[in-house]
Amino acid sequence: MNETTQNTPDSQVVTMLDAVVLVPFQNQPFRVATGEEMDQLKESIQEYGVLSPLLARPLLNGSYEIVSGHRRKAACEALGITRLPVLVRPMTDDEAIILLVDSNIQREHILPSEKAFAYKMKMEAIKHQGKATSAQVGPKLSSEIVGKDCGDSRNQVKRYIRLTYLIPSILQMVDEGRIAFNPAVEISYLAEEDQQLLKDEMDACQATPSLTQSRALKQMSQAGTLTREYLHHLLTEEKPNQRQKFFLNQEDVKKFFPPNYTPEQMHNTILLLLRNWQHKRGYNKNQPER
Repeated sequence: MNETTQNTPDSQVVTMLDAVVLVPFQNQPFRVATGEEMDQLKESIQEYGVLSPLLARPLLNGSYEIVSGHRRKAACEALGITRLPVLVRPMTDDEAIILLVDSNIQREHILPSEKAFAYKMKMEAIKHQGKATSAQVGPKLSSEIVGKDCGDSRNQVKRYIRLTYLIPSILQMVDEGRIAFNPAVEISYLAEEDQQLLKDEMDACQATPSLTQSRALKQMSQAGTLTREYLHHLLTEEKPNQRQKFFLNQEDVKKFFPPNYTPEQMHNTILLLLRNWQHKRGYNKNQPER
């Protein structure tokens, strides 16, 4: 392996490493962007080079584990660039996890699942660091630290971490925006077999539960009373926010009434005219129209 070094303006040593010795961080939660984001990064590297060195830590087998720079490496590989600038820094597992999360969590586009697993990894690393130093870092304090560092409240951090308890197929629906965040948090409390039942019924009914319905499912799952039949009934019932609403713009109808008519008078008159129209047509809403 060929290595060359150079100094950055702040006296950090940058090493030029072969791409083949750079390995992804184990179980890192952030996906390497594709599409337009990757195209823009490749254009930038092609024009200006890799402006910001990767950050990696040395491993015992002679390779280097990337802590920050997975997307830059992927872009360079796509461009045929085989040597990359890297800041090599020895660090513990916990230090590496915290740096990994902090360097990626503020991305403009980040999936709920990425944030969920990143928060979980960082919170566990902080708790582990506390134990190693004999400091008392409990779940409450560690979630507050994660939230403060990442711009979310302690409770929001915990809600995101709940998403890691979803089965993969439902978590994918959250990432795709097919299930809203808050109902997904409630669904995460369902037993795994109940989540699979729910996924099957969501696919069959082409519907997802509301927040209120998700809370009811959580209670039933915890009580052991959730059934496929109930799930089907729940997903096929009409939700209030799915009922079509019909409005008349006052400006559109007031020209048909005397100037002194109030909105209530206009409303009552319209209903009366519609009833007369219905009567003349002999139309009954409970019978199919001929």
